Amino acid sequence: MTDLLAAFERVFALAEKGRYSTSPNPRVGAVVVAPGGEIVGEGWHDRTGGPHAEAVALAEAGSRARGATVVLNLEPCAHQGRTPPCAGALVGAGVARVVFSTLDPDPRTAGKGREWLRSAGVATETGFQAERAERLNEPFLVSVRKGRPFVHLKWAATLDGRIGTVTGESRWITGEEARIDSMRLREECDAILVGAGTVLADDPALTRRAGLNRSVLPHRRIVVDGRLRVSAQSKVFSPEAAGEAWLATAAQENDPRLFPFRERGIRVLSLPGAEEGRIDLGELLSALGRHEVRSLLVEGGGETAWGFVESRLADRVTGYHSPLLLGGRGAPAALSGAGFAKLADAPRLADLEVTTLGDGFRVTGRLAWPGAA
Repeated sequence: MTDLLAAFERVFALAEKGRYSTSPNPRVGAVVVAPGGEIVGEGWHDRTGGPHAEAVALAEAGSRARGATVVLNLEPCAHQGRTPPCAGALVGAGVARVVFSTLDPDPRTAGKGREWLRSAGVATETGFQAERAERLNEPFLVSVRKGRPFVHLKWAATLDGRIGTVTGESRWITGEEARIDSMRLREECDAILVGAGTVLADDPALTRRAGLNRSVLPHRRIVVDGRLRVSAQSKVFSPEAAGEAWLATAAQENDPRLFPFRERGIRVLSLPGAEEGRIDLGELLSALGRHEVRSLLVEGGGETAWGFVESRLADRVTGYHSPLLLGGRGAPAALSGAGFAKLADAPRLADLEVTTLGDGFRVTGRLAWPGAA
């Protein structure tokens, strides 16, 4: 006998299997529960273009789906995309009831899946474990609702917030456990971004190295360089690396300094901002959104991170902190820039999660702004 709580536990466990492979689609798990309480079918969405969780679960259940309850973490889709609409498949299978956590904000579904089911006489219930479902699909849901990628700021810092010493030494501030965990976080995101300062100081490759991601999307390595200070020969722009390298700059499209970048196959985005030498981060995110980038991991230094915070374009922060105290006037900080003049103007981290990793810890939370609903 399977109760609803147990069914949802299984649903979330199934959905987690798609953490590194479903983008730009959401992570979804589904179970089919027969009238007697037995789970007769289950499935998850593995990757874009493949069958959705409902279709997999219904196929396993076969004729036993008739009169059953289907439990899943997201409203069944109602549109013809890369695969047929799941709401229609559920109706066709003769299920009696569908219980799901949250509505799908995609305007092609957005309540239409629920209405399709109801109009066919299928009972529907929603809201179960909604907060958990929101966290699971945070990148997808934020991206669809805001029309831009979900922006996740990440840094490795000492307890006093330094990301390097006064001489620029930064490897390694955190321990091996934290570095391994941060590599997993990199695998979850569609794109990674740093500023010119990070490229000039560290010359990072920004590649994925954990081997977890199986998404059909190419991995994007993005450098924000308003004043065009970096070299086209930097490691991040290597044509041998998997995925795509992008350069976002305030330089005009016909600037001859951009020729070496284009010759290496780098996608150049000319995005002048309100101030000379700065790019419009909102325009950058819009461009990424048009290329199905659901999630952007910002790894670049304090000035770059501040740009997203200042523009209210950051959604989540994850900090890896070590029990070190560096101090030092002028030592680089995890977040720098102009800063907030008043405490009342600063965002806080909500839904805080703190995890011990070796001799350090990881803290993560979503940004909550004063006065925001």
